[in-house]
Amino acid sequence: MHRIIIGDSHSIYRAGLAKLLSNENGFRIVAQCQDRSQLCRAVEAYRGAIIIVASTIESDFSRLMGMIRAAKSRVIVIAENIEPFRHYITLGAIGVIFRGTTAAVFVECVRHVAAGDSAVPPVEVPPTPDQEDLVGSNVEALLTPKELTLLWLITQSMKNREIAIQLNTTEQVVKNYLRVIFDKAGVSDRLELALFVLHHRILAAAVARAGADLETKYAIVA
Repeated sequence: MHRIIIGDSHSIYRAGLAKLLSNENGFRIVAQCQDRSQLCRAVEAYRGAIIIVASTIESDFSRLMGMIRAAKSRVIVIAENIEPFRHYITLGAIGVIFRGTTAAVFVECVRHVAAGDSAVPPVEVPPTPDQEDLVGSNVEALLTPKELTLLWLITQSMKNREIAIQLNTTEQVVKNYLRVIFDKAGVSDRLELALFVLHHRILAAAVARAGADLETKYAIVA
């Protein structure tokens, strides 16, 4: 069983990635870290793990890589879609994956690293998110502010009852909204929905904004 530590300040992406990998045989998520201090504590606590870390979480990657090497762990860097990545390999990363890649490619990358192989993208810089994410922008246009709010709560792994309590409504209202969201996104369950948000960064940004405004701007009422 390979222990996985995820370090990323983007909560929706982090949650979606954890859901993706926890459903794969042989992987166990042992820590999810939103900043450098949490990540460093997890690296020390779980030595010999696979560390999946966003390039944006640490300005001095050489220092972070030194700590990870001392813990005898392996690193996969999540690079931003317009970011050159070769210097991460020079610093000691075993794998690099672009943030906008598909779920299947991400799992393949992690499996290669778990097997002791390296895994890097075939090209230095992929298309920018604006060029490649028409699906995400189209779904975002279909979703109402209330639906985006509910989608944010779903990506936080909240159950229907918990969401109903949070929004002062009923479970049936939540289920009704959920069916509509599934239809608009073209998915059949919560896991597929979380992965859909994970892959489509434009939609993920809109969901994150809805979550930030939850208490002051949006509310779902019965």
